[in-house]
Amino acid sequence: MVFYVVAHEMGHQWWAHQVIGANMEGATVLSETLAQYSALMVMEKEYGRDAMRKFLKYEMDNYLRSRGQERLKERPLLKVEANQGYIHYRKGSVVLYYLKEMIGEEAVNRALRKVIQQYAYANPPYPTSYALVDALREQTPPNLQYLLKDLFEDITIFSNRTLDATAQKRPDGKFDVSINVETQKFKADAKGNETEVPVDDWIDIGAFAKPEKGKKYGDTLYRERVHITQKSSKFTFVTTELPEKAGVDPFALLIDRIPDDNTKNVVLSSTKQAASPSNRQQRQTSALTQR
Repeated sequence: MVFYVVAHEMGHQWWAHQVIGANMEGATVLSETLAQYSALMVMEKEYGRDAMRKFLKYEMDNYLRSRGQERLKERPLLKVEANQGYIHYRKGSVVLYYLKEMIGEEAVNRALRKVIQQYAYANPPYPTSYALVDALREQTPPNLQYLLKDLFEDITIFSNRTLDATAQKRPDGKFDVSINVETQKFKADAKGNETEVPVDDWIDIGAFAKPEKGKKYGDTLYRERVHITQKSSKFTFVTTELPEKAGVDPFALLIDRIPDDNTKNVVLSSTKQAASPSNRQQRQTSALTQR
């Protein structure tokens, strides 16, 4: 935690000490959100990409708890008010880290460099949050442009959960792991009223080993990004050892109503059953939608 906080404060050497946002809604995106993202990336370099689920879950839990206590109205990240720390700190760091996962670290860095080069130590007029989003838009492929609306312009909430996770030992000693998942996507208004919208998103699936003694999380045995366009899906993949947990969005990259149900304990099946035509078709669909 000390490492995390110090990294955040060091991030302000760029965000708020060099790039100063205009005194208007969204200004803290250019200071606190970017300092939070900088801290997460320093954490990733120090502790590894797989360990980031610990910090992302911490941020998301804080955001979800705080948005339920909002007395006026929740703002989208692009128009966050200065006193809405649960948005520009907590939600902001998850949003930017997820965007980094989708478009790549270097693409985000190019956008941040452009903002610094254009606005560092600049005289008024100062930049707004739109300067950041416009720079990110230039680095985002056409098929992922929807992310900028989801993450910055709207209040987007997912309800992802794993219904069951099973494993079957193979003759070669590896395991066929199958998960049945549900994925729903909602847009919320300022008062928290939610409207379901179609899912058409790239979302991770994965599996984890049992944690070693003294550790909270086990090693990542499998991680794949799949294109999900329906509420119910089934995926099957192979791991080198029996996982303890498996599921959808296992690294908590998406803002989720209940992130704890994204994964389930894996149940070892003792008998081998022939795959039904529908299951075979789902596997083929899964393979075709791999990035």
